[in-house]
Amino acid sequence: MTRRVPLALLLLGLATTGASAASYEFVPAPQADLNRMYRVDKVTGEVTSCQYGLQESGGGIGLTVCFAAGEGAGPQTPSEYGLVATRHTREAGVFRVNYRTGEMSICFVLVKKEQVVCTQQANPPAEAAAEAAPPAPGRAGAGATPAQGGRP
Repeated sequence: MTRRVPLALLLLGLATTGASAASYEFVPAPQADLNRMYRVDKVTGEVTSCQYGLQESGGGIGLTVCFAAGEGAGPQTPSEYGLVATRHTREAGVFRVNYRTGEMSICFVLVKKEQVVCTQQANPPAEAAAEAAPPAPGRAGAGATPAQGGRP
């Protein structure tokens, strides 16, 4: 004699299985001569990275060198995260973006520490607050960045 499982119970089981599975996004570093990939957990925002490494002894085809999450790159408040690479061909880092809040941080590999690190997540200030507030610490006022691509 076989038992029949109610359809609703079966669907509930399938739904919880999908929710518990990790979901990642992968983005290459924009630097043209660097074979590094970044990975973000789309729910927690944790960022790690791997790249190809030469094997110094024994010949072979090389190895995969991975960097764990370090300062600022660990799990964040659960949300909806992604990675965005710039088009700057000499940039080795990527932006971690929070699609729900609009916050961004910049993540890169500190090779000496063998870790991925990220700056603190930030959002541009609201327009009214930006006019009244002084420049953020460590940031110069308007016009601090030189004009790009034009003649002075």
